[in-house]
Amino acid sequence: MLDDFLIRALLGGLGIALVAGPLGCFVSWRRMAYFGDTMAHGAVLGVAFGFSLSLPPMVGVVMVTLVLAGLLARMTRSRALGADTALGVMAHSSLALGLVLVALMGIRVDLMGMLFGDVLALSRTDLAWIWGGAALELGLLTLLWRPLLAATVDEDLARAEGIPADKLRLVLMVLVALVVALAMKVVGVLLVTALMLIPAATARAWARTPEAMAIGAGLVGALAVGLGLFGSLEWDTPAGPSIVVGALMVFILVALGRRMRHIWRAS
Repeated sequence: MLDDFLIRALLGGLGIALVAGPLGCFVSWRRMAYFGDTMAHGAVLGVAFGFSLSLPPMVGVVMVTLVLAGLLARMTRSRALGADTALGVMAHSSLALGLVLVALMGIRVDLMGMLFGDVLALSRTDLAWIWGGAALELGLLTLLWRPLLAATVDEDLARAEGIPADKLRLVLMVLVALVVALAMKVVGVLLVTALMLIPAATARAWARTPEAMAIGAGLVGALAVGLGLFGSLEWDTPAGPSIVVGALMVFILVALGRRMRHIWRAS
C-alpha cells in the first residue's frame, strides 16, 4: 500500500506533466525555451514577494511571473532590446534579486527545494493549486488550440485571416508563466523547462500531427513522473531531478528505437 505522501507526489507530478507536455509543444515550436527559463528564474522573486506580503508563496509566484510575462511581451514588441537580450536581463536579474530579498528579509527558505523541487512534501493545498491550475490551462489550450496553432505556423498569415496573433502570443506567455508557478514545488525552478521540452521532443519523434504530439508529450511526462518517483524511492535520489532523468531515459529509448527502425528498413 502506497503512503499518503507518495500518492500526493504522484498526483501532483501527473497534474503538472499532463499540462506541461502539451504546452511544451508550443514552447518547442516557437523556440521559447529561454522564455521558460526566464519565468522559472522569476519564480524565486515571486517567493520573496509572497513572503513580504504575508501571502502563500504560490500566490506570489503567480503574480510575479504574470507581471514578468507582460513586461517581456512589451519589451520584445517594442524592439528596444533584442529578444535574447531582454530575456537574459530579466532572467538573471530576477533570480539574483529574489535571492537577495530572501536573504535581506531573513526568511528561512528551503533553497534546494525551491531550485530543484520537493514533490514528496506536497500538501493537499498544493494538489488543489496544481490540479485547479492544470484544469484551467488545459481548458484554455483546448479552446484556443486552432488559433494558437495557426499563429505558431505563420503569424503573418494568421493576422491576414483575422487571428489576433499578438494577443495569442501574450496568452501563451501567461500560460507558460502559470505552469512554472505550478511546477515549482514538483521539479523546481531550474528544471521546469526540461519537463516541458523533453516530453515534447520525445513525442515529436513519432507524432504525425500536432494534436498527437501534444497528447504524446503529456503521456511521456506522466511516464517520466512514475519512473522518477520509483527511482527516487529505490535509490534515494532527489525526486525532482529524478523525474527529469526519467524523461531523459524515455527520450533516449525513443531515439534509439527510431534509429534502429531506420537501420532495419535500410537493410
